[in-house]
Amino acid sequence: MSAPALLDTVHPLETPEGITLNLRVAGPLARALAWAADSLIKYGALWGLLLALAFLGQGGFGLWLIALFLTEWFYPVLFEVYADGATPGKKALGLKVVHANGTPVDWPAALIRNLLRAVDFLPAFYGFGVVAMLSNRHFQRLGDLAAGTVVIYREPPTTTPALPPGPALPLGAPLSPTEQRLLLDFAERGATLNPERRAELAELLAGFTGLHGQAGVERLQAHARWLMGEPS
Repeated sequence: MSAPALLDTVHPLETPEGITLNLRVAGPLARALAWAADSLIKYGALWGLLLALAFLGQGGFGLWLIALFLTEWFYPVLFEVYADGATPGKKALGLKVVHANGTPVDWPAALIRNLLRAVDFLPAFYGFGVVAMLSNRHFQRLGDLAAGTVVIYREPPTTTPALPPGPALPLGAPLSPTEQRLLLDFAERGATLNPERRAELAELLAGFTGLHGQAGVERLQAHARWLMGEPS
């Protein structure tokens, strides 16, 4: 009997290059808070517009109804397509919409998932949508299932490793991407290690550098600076 899958919100995705990406899927609570924030923005703006158009009488009210229709249906679509998959509410909660394969959402998918919000809303207060989200581990409402999209947490921007100042030295021999990543990790973590521990780790690569002790540490740091694009 196979072991049951762990209950989590991670959506593992393997790219064509064989790299596994772990997308953290957003649950109903985070999405509800994002929806509430977007609703405050939309209807606050529409209320202000109604006051501004009131002096036009029936003509102004007609214009407001057109603005209401366009806002209700195209506010999320435009932001999802042109703002990296995130409406202002989603951005405030650290969320974004992507295709199930991790690629940015496009016009067809954004239109489908948002037009079907009318079905998700039934019978009231997104009843069908909530049931659908709780029925699958990726928390996809009916619109997401039809469009092939998921709502995930935005990953924080990557930062360039802070390497100690010094010379940059090209590699004396080619390294695989994994070996290069290990070298950069060693240089980045160096500031958090005592000198003895840095020298001990550098000794593992003494065959590559041909140096021992602090000299080996400095050589590895110089190679890391070169990998980060610093001029030699």
